[in-house]
Amino acid sequence: MRLLSLAAGWGWAAAIVWLSLTPSPPQVEVAHGDKLGHFASYAVLMFWFARLYVSKWAPVGYAVTFAAMGISLEFLQGHLGYRTFEISDMVANVLGVLLGWAAAVAVPVRRA
Repeated sequence: MRLLSLAAGWGWAAAIVWLSLTPSPPQVEVAHGDKLGHFASYAVLMFWFARLYVSKWAPVGYAVTFAAMGISLEFLQGHLGYRTFEISDMVANVLGVLLGWAAAVAVPVRRA
């Protein structure tokens, strides 16, 4: 079950990378839908990985990694030519990571 959970998490991370770099990402027709998408995607990703580990230090590494991923992907978008670089997207990504981490800490872990 743990291997399946890790695979699902890394699949979600891969989906975020693909959606960040594809020339035609899906559009959400809601005010600030793009920012909400960034925020929610990174929050779910961080929550998922923070819940997989009992160690308090593993989520620290994931938080740093996912925040760096969100920032790096924005810089990469700026260099691709068909996507745009936005600091507000970086902020949404990092805030999503922080919220996902906080939610994972707040929700008690039930281990079988």
